[in-house]
Amino acid sequence: MHLSEYPRFKDVKGLIEQDFVELFGEATSNTFKERWPTAFKDKIIAQSKGLHRTAELQELIDVAESSDHVNSDREDMGWDSDMSGILLLLYLFPPSAQGRKRPGKMAAAQAEKLLVVFQKTGTSIQQHLDSIEERRQPYLFATGTKKSRIHGYYIILDKQAIACQAVSAVGAFDELFKAHFVFGTSYNNALYKMYTFIQTTIFEIDIGKVRATPRVAELRAVN
Repeated sequence: MHLSEYPRFKDVKGLIEQDFVELFGEATSNTFKERWPTAFKDKIIAQSKGLHRTAELQELIDVAESSDHVNSDREDMGWDSDMSGILLLLYLFPPSAQGRKRPGKMAAAQAEKLLVVFQKTGTSIQQHLDSIEERRQPYLFATGTKKSRIHGYYIILDKQAIACQAVSAVGAFDELFKAHFVFGTSYNNALYKMYTFIQTTIFEIDIGKVRATPRVAELRAVN
Protein backbone atom coordinates (compact mmCIF):
# COMPACT_ATOMS: atom_id res chain seq x y z
CA MET A 1 0.00 0.00 0.00
CA HIS A 2 1.40 3.41 -0.97
CA LEU A 3 0.34 6.44 1.05
CA SER A 4 -0.26 8.46 -2.14
CA GLU A 5 -3.09 6.06 -2.98
CA TYR A 6 -4.78 6.61 0.39
CA PRO A 7 -4.64 10.37 1.13
CA ARG A 8 -7.27 10.11 3.90
CA PHE A 9 -4.59 8.73 6.23
CA LYS A 10 -3.03 12.20 6.12
CA ASP A 11 -6.32 14.00 6.71
CA VAL A 12 -8.09 11.80 9.29
CA LYS A 13 -6.38 10.80 12.54
CA GLY A 14 -7.01 7.31 13.87
CA LEU A 15 -7.26 5.40 10.60
CA ILE A 16 -4.13 3.35 11.35
CA GLU A 17 -5.69 2.19 14.61
CA GLN A 18 -8.98 1.45 12.86
CA ASP A 19 -7.33 -0.68 10.17
CA PHE A 20 -5.18 -2.54 12.69
CA VAL A 21 -8.28 -3.44 14.71
CA GLU A 22 -9.82 -4.89 11.55
CA LEU A 23 -6.70 -7.01 11.04
CA PHE A 24 -6.16 -8.30 14.58
CA GLY A 25 -9.11 -7.33 16.76
CA GLU A 26 -9.53 -4.76 19.50
CA ALA A 27 -7.99 -6.84 22.29
CA THR A 28 -4.71 -7.28 20.40
CA SER A 29 -4.73 -3.65 19.31
CA ASN A 30 -4.85 -2.45 22.93
CA THR A 31 -2.02 -4.72 24.04
CA PHE A 32 0.99 -2.40 23.86
CA LYS A 33 -0.71 0.60 25.47
CA GLU A 34 -1.99 -1.60 28.29
CA ARG A 35 1.02 -3.88 28.87
CA TRP A 36 4.03 -1.62 28.24
CA PRO A 37 3.49 0.75 31.23
CA THR A 38 2.37 -1.98 33.63
CA ALA A 39 4.25 -5.15 32.69
CA PHE A 40 7.20 -4.32 30.46
CA LYS A 41 8.75 -0.91 31.07
CA ASP A 42 10.17 -1.74 34.52
CA LYS A 43 11.51 -5.09 33.27
CA ILE A 44 13.21 -3.41 30.30
CA ILE A 45 14.83 -0.90 32.66
CA ALA A 46 16.02 -3.71 34.95
CA GLN A 47 17.50 -5.66 32.02
CA SER A 48 19.22 -2.53 30.73
CA LYS A 49 21.06 -2.09 34.02
CA GLY A 50 22.94 -5.32 33.28
CA LEU A 51 24.45 -3.89 30.08
CA HIS A 52 27.74 -2.05 29.72
CA ARG A 53 26.76 1.45 30.78
CA THR A 54 27.69 4.28 28.48
CA ALA A 55 26.78 7.86 29.41
CA GLU A 56 23.91 7.76 26.89
CA LEU A 57 22.53 4.51 28.28
CA GLN A 58 22.81 5.68 31.88
CA GLU A 59 20.90 8.86 31.09
CA LEU A 60 18.09 6.90 29.43
CA ILE A 61 17.87 4.59 32.46
CA ASP A 62 17.78 7.52 34.89
CA VAL A 63 15.07 9.35 32.95
CA ALA A 64 13.04 6.21 32.25
CA GLU A 65 12.93 5.51 36.00
CA SER A 66 11.71 9.01 36.81
CA SER A 67 8.05 9.97 36.66
CA ASP A 68 8.95 13.03 34.64
CA HIS A 69 12.03 14.51 33.02
CA VAL A 70 13.57 16.44 35.92
CA ASN A 71 17.27 16.48 34.97
CA SER A 72 17.65 20.24 34.76
CA ASP A 73 21.23 20.08 33.50
CA ARG A 74 20.33 17.94 30.49
CA GLU A 75 16.66 18.77 30.18
CA ASP A 76 16.97 20.40 26.76
CA MET A 77 18.72 17.32 25.37
CA GLY A 78 16.83 14.31 26.68
CA TRP A 79 13.50 12.66 25.93
CA ASP A 80 10.75 12.17 28.51
CA SER A 81 10.42 9.09 30.70
CA ASP A 82 8.20 7.15 28.28
CA MET A 83 10.33 7.67 25.17
CA SER A 84 13.51 7.00 27.15
CA GLY A 85 12.10 3.64 28.23
CA ILE A 86 11.25 2.73 24.63
CA LEU A 87 14.73 3.76 23.43
CA LEU A 88 16.30 1.34 25.92
CA LEU A 89 15.12 -1.39 23.55
CA LEU A 90 17.79 -0.23 21.10
CA TYR A 91 20.45 -1.13 23.67
CA LEU A 92 18.90 -4.47 24.58
CA PHE A 93 18.60 -5.34 20.88
CA PRO A 94 21.71 -3.75 19.34
CA PRO A 95 21.18 -2.89 15.67
CA SER A 96 23.40 -4.04 12.85
CA ALA A 97 24.17 -1.88 9.83
CA GLN A 98 23.20 -3.47 6.56
CA GLY A 99 24.87 -3.36 3.17
CA ARG A 100 28.40 -3.15 1.86
CA LYS A 101 28.65 0.58 2.48
CA ARG A 102 27.95 0.23 6.20
CA PRO A 103 29.49 -3.01 7.42
CA GLY A 104 29.56 -4.01 11.07
CA LYS A 105 27.44 -2.82 13.97
CA MET A 106 25.53 0.42 14.30
CA ALA A 107 25.54 2.21 17.65
CA ALA A 108 22.23 2.40 19.49
CA ALA A 109 22.51 6.21 19.54
CA GLN A 110 22.69 6.16 15.72
CA ALA A 111 19.72 3.81 15.48
CA GLU A 112 17.62 6.26 17.50
CA LYS A 113 17.37 8.47 14.40
CA LEU A 114 15.84 5.54 12.51
CA LEU A 115 13.10 5.39 15.14
CA VAL A 116 12.38 8.99 16.11
CA VAL A 117 13.54 12.42 14.94
CA PHE A 118 13.01 15.64 16.91
CA GLN A 119 12.33 19.11 15.54
CA LYS A 120 11.50 22.26 17.47
CA THR A 121 7.96 23.58 17.19
CA GLY A 122 7.66 26.40 14.70
CA THR A 123 9.98 24.97 12.06
CA SER A 124 8.58 23.49 8.88
CA ILE A 125 7.72 19.81 8.71
CA GLN A 126 7.77 20.13 4.93
CA GLN A 127 11.40 21.21 5.16
CA HIS A 128 12.21 17.91 6.85
CA LEU A 129 10.27 15.96 4.23
CA ASP A 130 12.11 17.78 1.43
CA SER A 131 15.45 16.90 3.03
CA ILE A 132 14.82 13.12 2.86
CA GLU A 133 17.22 11.78 0.24
CA GLU A 134 16.61 8.04 0.43
CA ARG A 135 13.61 5.85 1.07
CA ARG A 136 13.35 4.94 4.73
CA GLN A 137 11.05 2.65 6.65
CA PRO A 138 8.39 4.41 8.77
CA TYR A 139 9.69 6.45 11.70
CA LEU A 140 8.37 9.00 14.19
CA PHE A 141 8.80 12.74 13.79
CA ALA A 142 8.34 14.57 17.09
CA THR A 143 7.76 18.32 17.40
CA GLY A 144 7.90 20.32 20.60
CA THR A 145 9.73 22.99 22.56
CA LYS A 146 12.28 20.32 23.54
CA LYS A 147 12.55 16.53 23.48
CA SER A 148 11.00 16.23 26.91
CA ARG A 149 8.03 18.43 25.94
CA ILE A 150 6.57 17.04 22.73
CA HIS A 151 3.41 18.64 21.37
CA GLY A 152 2.78 16.33 18.44
CA TYR A 153 3.98 13.17 16.71
CA TYR A 154 3.91 12.26 13.03
CA ILE A 155 4.69 9.04 11.18
CA ILE A 156 6.95 9.71 8.21
CA LEU A 157 6.29 7.34 5.31
CA ASP A 158 6.96 7.74 1.57
CA LYS A 159 8.28 11.27 2.26
CA GLN A 160 4.89 12.24 3.67
CA ALA A 161 3.69 12.93 7.21
CA ILE A 162 0.75 11.24 8.94
CA ALA A 163 -0.32 13.03 12.13
CA CYS A 164 -0.57 10.61 15.05
CA GLN A 165 -3.80 10.46 16.97
CA ALA A 166 -1.79 9.95 20.16
CA VAL A 167 0.01 12.77 21.96
CA SER A 168 2.07 10.49 24.22
CA ALA A 169 5.29 8.66 23.34
CA VAL A 170 3.71 5.28 24.14
CA GLY A 171 0.68 5.99 21.97
CA ALA A 172 2.72 7.37 19.07
CA PHE A 173 5.12 4.42 19.10
CA ASP A 174 2.11 2.10 19.19
CA GLU A 175 0.82 3.76 16.00
CA LEU A 176 4.26 3.54 14.37
CA PHE A 177 4.43 -0.20 15.01
CA LYS A 178 0.92 -0.72 13.64
CA ALA A 179 1.70 1.31 10.52
CA HIS A 180 4.02 -1.48 9.36
CA PHE A 181 1.08 -3.89 9.20
CA VAL A 182 -1.47 -1.42 7.84
CA PHE A 183 0.80 -0.29 4.99
CA GLY A 184 2.49 -3.66 4.45
CA THR A 185 5.92 -2.21 5.17
CA SER A 186 8.82 -4.33 6.39
CA TYR A 187 10.81 -3.38 9.48
CA ASN A 188 13.96 -1.34 9.11
CA ASN A 189 16.75 -3.95 9.05
CA ALA A 190 18.64 -2.21 11.86
CA LEU A 191 15.53 -2.28 14.07
CA TYR A 192 14.38 -5.79 13.16
CA LYS A 193 15.27 -7.40 16.50
CA MET A 194 13.54 -4.69 18.49
CA TYR A 195 10.37 -4.82 16.41
CA THR A 196 10.17 -8.62 16.46
CA PHE A 197 10.44 -8.52 20.26
CA ILE A 198 7.47 -6.14 20.40
CA GLN A 199 5.53 -8.15 17.83
CA THR A 200 5.98 -11.58 19.37
CA THR A 201 6.39 -10.81 23.08
CA ILE A 202 4.05 -7.88 23.69
CA PHE A 203 1.46 -8.15 20.90
CA GLU A 204 1.93 -11.94 20.63
CA ILE A 205 1.47 -11.83 16.84
CA ASP A 206 2.81 -14.76 14.78
CA ILE A 207 4.79 -16.36 17.61
CA GLY A 208 6.80 -19.20 16.11
CA LYS A 209 6.34 -17.91 12.57
CA VAL A 210 8.75 -15.00 12.85
CA ARG A 211 12.49 -15.58 13.07
CA ALA A 212 13.51 -14.52 16.57
CA THR A 213 17.10 -13.94 17.64
CA PRO A 214 18.42 -15.64 20.80
CA ARG A 215 18.23 -12.28 22.60
CA VAL A 216 14.55 -11.89 21.74
CA ALA A 217 13.85 -15.43 22.95
CA GLU A 218 15.80 -14.77 26.15
CA LEU A 219 13.89 -11.62 27.03
CA ARG A 220 10.60 -13.22 26.06
CA ALA A 221 11.30 -15.89 28.68
CA VAL A 222 11.91 -13.21 31.32
CA ASN A 223 8.47 -11.80 30.65
